[in-house]
Amino acid sequence: MNSDARISNTYLVDPHLLRTFVTVVRTGSFSAAARELGYTQAAVSQQIASLENDLKVTLLHRRPVGATEAGARLLDHASPILLRLQAARSEIARLAATPRLRLRAGASPLAAVHIADPLAEARRAHPRLDATVRVLPRAGIAAAVATGELDIGLVDGAAAPSDPLRLDVPVTAVAIGERPLVVPLPFTHPLASRSGLDLHDLADALWVDVPDVVVPMASLRRATGRRDGFRTPLTCEGGDPGLLAALLAAGHGLAVVPAGVALHPGLVEVPVREPRIVHRTELLHLRTPGPATATFIDALP
Repeated sequence: MNSDARISNTYLVDPHLLRTFVTVVRTGSFSAAARELGYTQAAVSQQIASLENDLKVTLLHRRPVGATEAGARLLDHASPILLRLQAARSEIARLAATPRLRLRAGASPLAAVHIADPLAEARRAHPRLDATVRVLPRAGIAAAVATGELDIGLVDGAAAPSDPLRLDVPVTAVAIGERPLVVPLPFTHPLASRSGLDLHDLADALWVDVPDVVVPMASLRRATGRRDGFRTPLTCEGGDPGLLAALLAAGHGLAVVPAGVALHPGLVEVPVREPRIVHRTELLHLRTPGPATATFIDALP
C-alpha cells in the first residue's frame, strides 16, 4: 500500500496533532515548533509520534528534520483542514457574540387570532429570533407597548366605522380589520327574528359582562349617549367566549360581540344596526420598530 492510500484510508486526526506537525515542518525544528506552540520539545516529539502511530507511517525525517513522502502528502491536506477548522471556529464565535433578536408580542383575547401568521413570517426571516406572546386585558396592551414592555400589541374594541380606537397613549396604531357587531339571542327571544337591533332600545335590558370578550358597557353607553343603562348583574371574569355563549343561550342577559365569537346552537346572531359601531382591531408599536417587529408588521394583511 502506498503512502497516499495509507493516509486516505485512515480516520484523521486530532487537529492539535495536525497543527504541531505543520509547525514542525514549517520551522524545520522540533525545538522551534515547541517554542512557537508553547510546548516542551518532548511534548512536540510525543505528538508527532502519536500522529505517526495513528497513521501507521513515518511522516518526518529526524536528522535533518523534513517531511517524508507520506508527510508531504499529509501536509497538502493538513493546511486546508486547519484553515476550515479556524473558519468554523470564527463563524461560531461570531454567532455566539451576535445578540439574539427578540420580539415580545401581546394581544387582547379577541385580537390574538392575528398573531400566528405574521409571527411565523418573522421567525422564518430571523431564525435566531426569541419570541414571547402574552394575552393581556385590552386596557394593558397600549400601556405595555408605550413603556417598551411589548414590541408589538394587538388590541380590539368598538368604534365608529373607520374611526380609530381611543387609546390616549403615544404609540403608532395601524388598523388590522373591522368586523360587524351582533347581539347573540336565544332562538326563543322575542327579538331573535329581527334583521337588526337598535341598542338605544335595549339599554334597560340586563347585560352579561365578560371583560375583553364583549363590548364594554362604557363603550355602549358612550355610543348611545346614555349615562345609565346597560346594567350587568352578572360579570364573568376570564375572557372565555364559550362560557359567554352558554350564558347567553341560557338567558342570563345580553351582550354585544363581534360576529362569530359567541357561537352556540341555541343562539342566533342579530346585527347591531344603530348606533353605527363596528369591532375594530389595531396593531400598536413604537415609532421606530426593530427588524423583527418590522417583519411582523409587513406580514400583516
